Amino acid sequence: MKISYKSYCWCLGTTSFRTKNFNKTIEKQLDLLSEFWSLPENENNDWVGSNAVQTAYYDFMKKNNFIEGDANNKPKDAREKTSGLVDIGLIDEHRRLTDVGCALLDISRGNDFKSDNALQIPKDSFIYLKQLLKTSSKVDGNDVRPFIVLLKVLSRLDYLTTDEFKYLLPLCTDRLSTENIICQIIKFRCGNISSVDDIIVNKLMSMSNYQDALTYFREEEVTEDVICTVGMNRKSRTYDVPYYALYKELYKLFVEKDKTAAVSTFKATKKLKIGLWWRTYLFDTISEKIIDKAPARHLKNTAFSNVDSDYAFREVFFQVMHLLRAKALLTDYYDLNKRYMRTTDVILFEDNQIKIDIVPKQFFKSVIDNLYQSAFSASELLFENCNLEKIDDSLLINESDIINGINAELGTNISSVDEVHSILDTNRYRRLEYLIDSKFTNEKLIFLLEMFESRNDAKINAMVTDNADIPTIFEYVLGILWYKLSDRKGKIFDYMKLSLDSDLLPKTHAAGGSSDIVYEYEKTSFYPKHSLLLEATLASGNNQRRMEMEPVSRHLGDYLIRTEDINSYCVFMTTYLNINVISDFRSRKTTPYYDQNDYSRSVDGMKIIPLNTHELKKIVENQMKYNELYGIFSAAYASELKPNEWYEGTIASKLDK
Repeated sequence: MKISYKSYCWCLGTTSFRTKNFNKTIEKQLDLLSEFWSLPENENNDWVGSNAVQTAYYDFMKKNNFIEGDANNKPKDAREKTSGLVDIGLIDEHRRLTDVGCALLDISRGNDFKSDNALQIPKDSFIYLKQLLKTSSKVDGNDVRPFIVLLKVLSRLDYLTTDEFKYLLPLCTDRLSTENIICQIIKFRCGNISSVDDIIVNKLMSMSNYQDALTYFREEEVTEDVICTVGMNRKSRTYDVPYYALYKELYKLFVEKDKTAAVSTFKATKKLKIGLWWRTYLFDTISEKIIDKAPARHLKNTAFSNVDSDYAFREVFFQVMHLLRAKALLTDYYDLNKRYMRTTDVILFEDNQIKIDIVPKQFFKSVIDNLYQSAFSASELLFENCNLEKIDDSLLINESDIINGINAELGTNISSVDEVHSILDTNRYRRLEYLIDSKFTNEKLIFLLEMFESRNDAKINAMVTDNADIPTIFEYVLGILWYKLSDRKGKIFDYMKLSLDSDLLPKTHAAGGSSDIVYEYEKTSFYPKHSLLLEATLASGNNQRRMEMEPVSRHLGDYLIRTEDINSYCVFMTTYLNINVISDFRSRKTTPYYDQNDYSRSVDGMKIIPLNTHELKKIVENQMKYNELYGIFSAAYASELKPNEWYEGTIASKLDK
């Protein structure tokens, strides 16, 4: 008996193209491919079917520090590193840049990502949006455009929870299944369906191959071969051999009521690739020692708990086996789907809810019925850098529709695009307040500073984002910290020279660029009107001296000459302060700085205040405010202590108190 596996869900991209710093990696890859094909020895070669060319590109990536180590199969690794760009039309199957890829590369090289479109999203995000509207996935031989399906589902449900997005959205593979999933989510939210698991099982059991497999499983004597047959493993039936041992142990445990079999059941799960899913499903602990001591006590109440016959047990085993396999696969796909969706900067992932940002929401709400007509067909325009209307006739942006939609949803009375900008700005700061209160409490800021000090990059990525490199995240966290100690006053989004995604988290681009934070303060009784340049680095030792001494003083000097604002100064923040960096910054107090293009223009001296993260933690811990810090910094600047005594005597000791 042979029962074939059939795909039941879609995925954006491929699991071989799963990478941190997603935007930066894509931009860098486009840059490398452009350079690789421009080399005389490569320009007339073809990628397809050529291990030599693919190996050459692998070596080229390594030479340019894009990858590390040595792959066992260089051609395969080169294909995997580029496959995701083919999927969304940035390069073709020959790995040559398409018109779309060239347009994105131009934006990256120009380092200009500012919005130039009515949806108020960055230039690169607008390209990703257009590409995802065209991108399709094959499911059992049929086409589906995942992003349009997401827009349709959100137009009906307003939002999706994380579990609904992860486990249920990818099951929308055609019109019928999409409508069915929407209806089941509504029933689930109303309490008429007990769990997301039930919806997944319903989807699987609606498919003919799962129905045939269950019928066969019920009728045959259970053997290792039968288990492998009904497993319908998409890679190889031999992968399912360990399920036979698990089946026998579960049978003892639940049909024969032998509670001692809990231990052998636990051990049997360890032979499975997704064994952790089974252990988590069956037990309230994943500790084998605890299971050994009291096996029955740690069994959860599951679908197995009430089976009272061989017939019932087989059905439960079959459904749970495929449920957990599906959830493991969908979890694997979730990371990719989320990364791709976020590139558009129109989808928000916050507070366990996925929804569309306010302006794009109103636009797509007005066109979704017509746009949805193309949701289950492939686009012939994937490689073409076309406008929205060419992708689909319905995608003609009508600003009045957007304005009317915003008024209807928010109860406002705006009448122009300029007022839309104001609404967006207010909404972003409201969301920032919530983000700070939930994600960047004082306790979490202190912990993050400690993670920067120890360079626990994995923990930093997990707490903030993995779509930005660690230096960028350091600058972002310091910007948030300074916004808080400034009583959350000022336009921090304008002050931070960082790219932020739709969730207001940082993202890194390949081109880099200015990342100084220029904080602007109005005159108060504590200080005059001035600007504060916040500079940050994770460089230490002599690297810090080489990398930061000249740029920091140059940035401040150029700023002072350009603005003629003698009250402005700089705070330099780092995890480690080099004594010669301190000495150099102190010498700038009396050292003239000249305009490189006009020697008649200069400033007589510069105020640069270095701060170690140890002192930053003290500032946060003691809930100090900028009013107080300004006085400490001014007194420190006026001090005549020698550089080797100055920091401890005028900064550290004051903040410790």
